[in-house]
Amino acid sequence: MNYLVTGCAGFIGYHVVESILKNNKHSNVIGLDNINDYYSIKFKKERIKKLKKNKKFKFYKINLSQKKDIIKIFKKFKIHSVIHLAAQAGVRYSVINPLSYFESNILGFQNIIDLSKKYKVKKFIFASSSSVYGDKKNYPLSEKEKIYPKNIYSASKKLNEDIAMDVSNISKMKIIGLRFFTIYGKWGRPDMFIFSFLKAVKEKKIYYLNNHGNHVRDFTHIDDVIVIINKLIGKKIIKNFQIFNICSNDPIKMNVLISKMQKYIKNKVIIKKVGHNKVEVFKTHGDNSKIKKYLNIKKFKNIINELKKIIDWYEKEKIWKITN
Repeated sequence: MNYLVTGCAGFIGYHVVESILKNNKHSNVIGLDNINDYYSIKFKKERIKKLKKNKKFKFYKINLSQKKDIIKIFKKFKIHSVIHLAAQAGVRYSVINPLSYFESNILGFQNIIDLSKKYKVKKFIFASSSSVYGDKKNYPLSEKEKIYPKNIYSASKKLNEDIAMDVSNISKMKIIGLRFFTIYGKWGRPDMFIFSFLKAVKEKKIYYLNNHGNHVRDFTHIDDVIVIINKLIGKKIIKNFQIFNICSNDPIKMNVLISKMQKYIKNKVIIKKVGHNKVEVFKTHGDNSKIKKYLNIKKFKNIINELKKIIDWYEKEKIWKITN
């Protein structure tokens, strides 16, 4: 059986490929990524290097906006399932380079889902985002909540969901959208909070903390994400289209998280608190009861209990050196 994973050089994509190869001995994984320079290319290539150690993994450097290149992949391999995780990441970056979000998140998504339908892919799992909800007052947020994106990134993710729903109405392909809430863990994105903070510590630089540290995030461990995706890959899907929150339902204020992290950090870091970033939502807190019930999942990891392991791994692997 052949699985196609887009964004395989990214954080979640890397772990998904690794997990499929480990748990499906007779399956092959075809990985696509354009390895852009949004964050360290060296870091992305290190992930690919580790995946290539498995002979059942084949990597192709492809930009999903180039449909003719993707067609070659679908013609070469009979794809059973697609896990589409490729996207231009970053809320703040959408203000600087909005065109990249159109090319990757909209045109790229349209190309990959169109070809999945054309070549009769059985299951299509794609990454959406908690950012589609926008700023809310009533928490936790369920999948039934109306969504109001407040930036180009989240608007592109909402459009992905709309496109996916339309495709599900005209095809037999089972389509599942996953609204990810702040994912963290080993090999995580260096621009995200935990690793950007640790990097500032190592390099003795000032860390600029938005919203004076009062904003709230629903951190979700990558291990929990992988358990969910593995279960969805193996589960017989009844409905043609579904959306799930992927979150811990256990939010934490950033000031509190920093104080917990500093217990495990030898060197002190100078923190400069700055005002509210209007592009980002102030709080994320998702209701995960739907996915827990659907897949019979009992609980999610708590970030406080995972901090020391993450920090120790960062130190051991000297990740700050790879992400320059």
